[in-house]
Amino acid sequence: MHKVLITDPIAPKGIELLQKEPDIEVYNEPEIPFEELLEIVKDFDCIITRSRTPVTKELLDRAEKLKVVGRAGVGVDNVDIEEATKRGILVVNTPGANTIGATELTLMHMLTILRNGHKAHESILEHRWDRKKFMGTELYGKTLGIIGLGNIGSQVAIRAKAFGMKVLAYDPYIPREKADRLGVKLVDNLHDMLKEIDILTIHAPLTHETKNMIAEEEFNIMKEGVYIVNCARGGIINEDALIENLKSGKVRGVALDVYSKEPPPPEFIDKLRKFENVSLSPHIGANTYESQENVAVIVAQQVIKALKGKSPEYVVNAPFPDLSVLTLIKPHLDLAQKMGRFIVQWAEEGIREVHIEVRGDISEHFHPISAAVLKGILEEVVDFPVNIINATYVAKDRGIKVEELSSEDTPDFKHYIKVVVRSNGTEKIVAGTVLEGQLLRIVQIDKYRVDIEPEGILLVFENKDVPGVIGKIGSILGSASVNIAGFRLGREKKGGIALGILNLDDEVPQHVIEDLKSIPEILFVKQVVL
Repeated sequence: MHKVLITDPIAPKGIELLQKEPDIEVYNEPEIPFEELLEIVKDFDCIITRSRTPVTKELLDRAEKLKVVGRAGVGVDNVDIEEATKRGILVVNTPGANTIGATELTLMHMLTILRNGHKAHESILEHRWDRKKFMGTELYGKTLGIIGLGNIGSQVAIRAKAFGMKVLAYDPYIPREKADRLGVKLVDNLHDMLKEIDILTIHAPLTHETKNMIAEEEFNIMKEGVYIVNCARGGIINEDALIENLKSGKVRGVALDVYSKEPPPPEFIDKLRKFENVSLSPHIGANTYESQENVAVIVAQQVIKALKGKSPEYVVNAPFPDLSVLTLIKPHLDLAQKMGRFIVQWAEEGIREVHIEVRGDISEHFHPISAAVLKGILEEVVDFPVNIINATYVAKDRGIKVEELSSEDTPDFKHYIKVVVRSNGTEKIVAGTVLEGQLLRIVQIDKYRVDIEPEGILLVFENKDVPGVIGKIGSILGSASVNIAGFRLGREKKGGIALGILNLDDEVPQHVIEDLKSIPEILFVKQVVL
């Protein structure tokens, strides 16, 4: 008999599914204090949580029988994933449960700002009858631009087409065949799409690639009187630029469910309050009865499968029942994941092909290492957890071609991992190794030999190999109060082209990046956060 403890509130339908299982006993304690949970957790095979209950190392230390942690939601920040993995405890969650809720909220906001629904409502409550004031705009015949054609973006596209809209989408990680099936024109360049659209809606995760994706340059490209909707993640739209373009009238209406800081600072809301056509909500995309019921049902289904020894679809981690194997390959898994994160940021365009080589005495562990590379790449692309169990399938679903090679032969190191990514004729390379069993090193970037620790904030730049370049960079960074923690250089020959890598203590603001690009000797500069 499996004992399941529910420590946070979930919808009754999920509880009923668990209770129907003859070999599962359900204990529903949605308000249980953490100290009390510590005392009783030793008796349970599974706990189901939301965000209230922290699943910490202390809790897992006492969970002698625990096999599964079910997170009723997408985020797993309150679960110590690494500790659960070491103990062979499966962690499952519920991505996609709120797809329709977030989709319909997007359409609600879109209609509100085009038809002034919120302001018309307020005027009636104030006993005014200002019919002429509320002249609106129709969705029919307008061009909608979607950033991110995943689950929610696709559902928005379907509904937008039902309104008679022309739909364009930008998502470098979605196969063109999927867009064709949806009747959506997939564009290769974001700026090309922004020139054509009347309304922009965002359905992408917040990553280093998408942070400040819509900033002053992007607003300048858009038509006069564009409408902006963001029900995805705060930080994708630069909020200062958004305010300025509302002031100028370039943006006719804006709807936000998400903010770079949540709750948003009062001063930001006060700035938005000054504009007529702004529709705001407090991150409520998942706040529907149906979405919450879906969350409860899906987490119950995942837990039932896991307890019965079947394979759940939404596994967040990859438990290692043999800790000796974990100890052996964990540094290489960490390196592989960091290399994936590096190369997806280093590449200028969406990745279409990934070639992974694992050489040397770690080649027998090729599959998890290859999957860890894909995990690092995909974490920067999708808005749901990726792990070494599902990474290969997610890559395939995204239309990424994966080539794999393993060999006991290695060129220069005892063990060696190399990743090559290709997209639209361009190719980027990163290679790495683990020294002395635990020191992670990137040893090649493109054609350059390097020796860098893949950690923290890296500023990577190509430059003409002439005196004074580093001094100019240091002066600009110093003026911006950005401290340099380390420097490495790779070059083919003296006086040619060099690749410089700076380890930094702080992220570099975008305007400082632009200043660096203006240095005559600099050919290319990119900030990478690992």
